[in-house]
Amino acid sequence: MTAIITFEGVSKRYQFANDRPRSLRELFVRRQFANLVTPARSGVLWALRDVSFEIVRGETVGLIGANGAGKSTALKLISRVIVPNEGRMAVNGRVAALLELGAGFHPDLSGRDNIYLSGALVGMGRAEMARKFDSIVAFSNLEDFINMPVKHYSSGMFARLAFAVSIHLEPEVLLVDEVLAVGDQAFQRRCLDRIAEMQRAGVTVCFVSHSADAVRDLCSRAIWFDHGRVAADGPAEGVLEEEQRLASLAAPDSRWRWGSRRIEFTSVRLMDGQGQERHIYETGQSLVVHMDYVAHEPIPSPVFGVALHRLDGAHISGPNTAFSGVHLPTVVGAGTVQYRIPFIPLLDGMYEFSVALHNEADTEMFDYHDRTYPFRVVNPSGGIGERYGFMTLRGEWQVPAVAPIALAASQ
Repeated sequence: MTAIITFEGVSKRYQFANDRPRSLRELFVRRQFANLVTPARSGVLWALRDVSFEIVRGETVGLIGANGAGKSTALKLISRVIVPNEGRMAVNGRVAALLELGAGFHPDLSGRDNIYLSGALVGMGRAEMARKFDSIVAFSNLEDFINMPVKHYSSGMFARLAFAVSIHLEPEVLLVDEVLAVGDQAFQRRCLDRIAEMQRAGVTVCFVSHSADAVRDLCSRAIWFDHGRVAADGPAEGVLEEEQRLASLAAPDSRWRWGSRRIEFTSVRLMDGQGQERHIYETGQSLVVHMDYVAHEPIPSPVFGVALHRLDGAHISGPNTAFSGVHLPTVVGAGTVQYRIPFIPLLDGMYEFSVALHNEADTEMFDYHDRTYPFRVVNPSGGIGERYGFMTLRGEWQVPAVAPIALAASQ
């Protein structure tokens, strides 16, 4: 198939702060508070380094990775907002981009004027935009505010108008960079439905999101960026699973780990009932949280615990050995504790485990890893019979048979 977007050895660098004052005000502040102001450092940041990939016409590709990995820089290159310092890139088609809220909008102009301005920027005449105007306003649901200067819009209103304009510009390539997270749920659903319509019409979509579920729902392929380079490129499910697997193997960030460490976790793994390490499970399967530890001195009666969280931070459960009546003796040296879940009651979604080690009186935290171990639950067969929420009730429907005579009387 024909490539609509091509990157060949593309690199993009930024020159960041130097120590020269940029205004008289900054010069005054530096001289008055010279002993308090830390001089800015100069340097070069490579946002992308030797990146190569192709996206064919009609594909929907998710760009994933941590903040600062290079995803948004790639979108800005595709939209021609910036140009590469090295390499070659080509985009063969009209591009509509939602890179930042209201990018391209003039704050002092009304929503009405900005609609026409956006059309003019991509070469659409006033008559053509006039034909689309009512549809844009209806989609954005901003009829009462369309004549108001957009500088008075909320971030959600910006997102609604920006998205409504972009999808009406008849793009061949649609770029979406996390902006849908701003709107309410009803608006997000409408946006996703409209993106699905554009996919069926053959529009190429590049979608940046930190939501693995959104990438799975929309994208057949994912490109994982890591420190400005492509770490993986392939089917979305496989790339997302690899990203999550490596994230779970990494040592917990010190911001999310604390404790005296007199006894500490040396390894935490999520495994299935057969002892295989996994990060994707089905509702109803078994899951084992396998915790290796080492006690650097004799520790009497330590308490091991886990906490289960939904990805939005909701605390689902928090069992520990003390609550369960499991009393550990004094421990020293290396050992292992497991928490077994024979039936995962969770429905589709992303979840995270925390693990904890504290003393019996709960006055000293030895080691705590806060929401460090992610996993996904899927229910591809639909066999559970439930679709919404985050856990199955495992209930059964009982419907009494309708007597034949009652059916006859109702006819």
